[in-house]
Amino acid sequence: MNQYARLLIEAGPLAAFFIANSQAGIMIGTAVFMVAISISVLVSWRFERKVPVMPVVGAGFVLLFGGLTLWLQDDLFIKIKPTLVNLLFAAVLFAAHLTRRNVLKHVLGSVLNLSDAGWRTLAIRWAWFFLLLAVLNEVVWRTMSTDAWVNFKVFGIMPLTLLFSALQAPLILRHQVPEEPPVEKSSTSAS
Repeated sequence: MNQYARLLIEAGPLAAFFIANSQAGIMIGTAVFMVAISISVLVSWRFERKVPVMPVVGAGFVLLFGGLTLWLQDDLFIKIKPTLVNLLFAAVLFAAHLTRRNVLKHVLGSVLNLSDAGWRTLAIRWAWFFLLLAVLNEVVWRTMSTDAWVNFKVFGIMPLTLLFSALQAPLILRHQVPEEPPVEKSSTSAS
């Protein structure tokens, strides 16, 4: 799947949430978000025959907290979802770091080939970034209107994540391990 299709699959549910919220409010926006993220996961699985871990976890949280939001008619649950997801990711990365395991290498190892030091540094940076996103989400939903929080979720978190990812390029380049070319078998045989 090309990068534009992947971006549409991953960002589409958020865009649907934003549009539905602006047109019909947070409850309808939440319901649309739940449907859109479910479709996104199914489409991703259909084209790739595998679903990346983070989108599945994110979808699970959207369905759980979106369901609570709709069932209890309380937008608190959908608002705290990003906090809890980011805290979960941060906790997993910090715990893996303390136990000298690298979860990030397991998740991204097919895309990046880094030295162990590079993986450790990248993982700890992402852990701190996820923690920052959790704190930012808490500040925004507690101090601003629901519409302002939705705007932050769509136009704040995504650009911050893309910017943070781009800022990791020097680290990735510095710790990139070149792949070894395949060893060719000799075509001559002993006579």
